Amino acid sequence: MPLFICTACGTQYPDSAQASAQCVICEEERQYVPPRGQTWTTLQALQKGHANTFREYEKGIIGIGSTPSFAIGQRALLVRTDAGNILWDCIATLDDATVTMIEGLGGIDAIAISHPHFYTTMVEWARAFTARIHLHAADKAWIMRNDPAVELWDGETKTLWDGVTLVRCGGHFEGGTVLHWAAGAGGKGVVCAGDILTVATDRKWLSFMRSYPNFIPLDARTVERIGKAMAPFQFDRLYGHYFDRVIETEAKAVLNRSIERYVAAVNGTRGY
Repeated sequence: MPLFICTACGTQYPDSAQASAQCVICEEERQYVPPRGQTWTTLQALQKGHANTFREYEKGIIGIGSTPSFAIGQRALLVRTDAGNILWDCIATLDDATVTMIEGLGGIDAIAISHPHFYTTMVEWARAFTARIHLHAADKAWIMRNDPAVELWDGETKTLWDGVTLVRCGGHFEGGTVLHWAAGAGGKGVVCAGDILTVATDRKWLSFMRSYPNFIPLDARTVERIGKAMAPFQFDRLYGHYFDRVIETEAKAVLNRSIERYVAAVNGTRGY
């Protein structure tokens, strides 16, 4: 039986004779059902009209995104460390060319995903590369297709291996996670943030939302907690969830300034 994929968010569901009338992810306030209504596809159908594009940002980090854009339109990152390769976040499109390319770069040892909107076809990726999927337990209810490859973690941090740490920030989702790679950016440190820490369009600031499409902000206390979660980690570069959303340098200072500006704005204490 087919495994249907929601065309609005890219989430793959368990095999079924027919698609559901609703996508659980899109019905919730942090996502949306398009005006055309709920529609579905499959990975096999997606492969016929989409392929993946690759961009090397720096030594050890390659962006992977679907062309043309599909669903939310995020791109994943292949993070190549001395101890192993990580797929950070996930996209729905996976084809033979992508598998061949990644296998030539050492494969994937672990998959880590910032939040449920980017779970997409994570099980397909895990099976293709015999990789474990590391998700925060706080978001367990949003896993639509479970699999033995899924490994839930709890608490505030999880070390995948030396110098590579998953950090729970919360915010957008309770288990909202970022990845810190200490050796990235030439040893200055990298954060892969998805849209838990969202790179603004001007790429000079970050912002924080409960719902991006429905414009629901986070409260000040939650955003301050994000700052506390990130305080122990040093990093110079930050990768957002789109190909062009990268803060190239002084990213930690940008995070701190952005939290200060955001909190002042929602508390009504910012002067204009």
